Amino acid sequence: MPTSVPGLVPSSTALLLMDFQPAILAAVADPDRVLARAAAALSWARAENVQVCYVRVAFTDDDFAAVPTHSKAFARVAQNKLLAADSPETQIHEALEIRAEDIVVRKTRFSAFSTTDLYTTLHAQGIDTLILAGLSTSGVVLSTVRHAADEDYRIYVLADATADPDPDVHRALLDKVFPHQADIINADDLSTLSGGRLKL
Repeated sequence: MPTSVPGLVPSSTALLLMDFQPAILAAVADPDRVLARAAAALSWARAENVQVCYVRVAFTDDDFAAVPTHSKAFARVAQNKLLAADSPETQIHEALEIRAEDIVVRKTRFSAFSTTDLYTTLHAQGIDTLILAGLSTSGVVLSTVRHAADEDYRIYVLADATADPDPDVHRALLDKVFPHQADIINADDLSTLSGGRLKL
């Protein structure tokens, strides 16, 4: 981890809570821990008036039909009608409160920006900084880091509010891949990110 992390401006920052859904949480080793850290980040965002964005992956019948049979990631999902949009298993976990002012998007691929209007919505609000938390590290987090970097966002990844079914992959991404495009911090560090430099 870097020895210092740049501060942020809450008014131009968004917290993305991605794929915190029962079906996805069930695939990681310690879902309660990562959910608790995401909730801590959410509490910080509420206190600082940071824009909160919820992202979930879920499919309608039309979405299932649109998945090509050669898709290694989603062909099985479509064939077995997994992650149906109206299923309780694809809703945002009840531990994370959704408010009227929050942005909520539904996607049918990995990145939070793919198949959604999230970029347009955030751009219209002057958001230039993203704080990412989600499941899994090698899925939505990886894809969103890459996409967000290509859109020139400043990116923070919450190491303790992300998780992956493969702990080795999780560590490799946090330690070796993400730092090239994002600052890696923990949820508790957010309270010191009001400006200047954050000493870790």
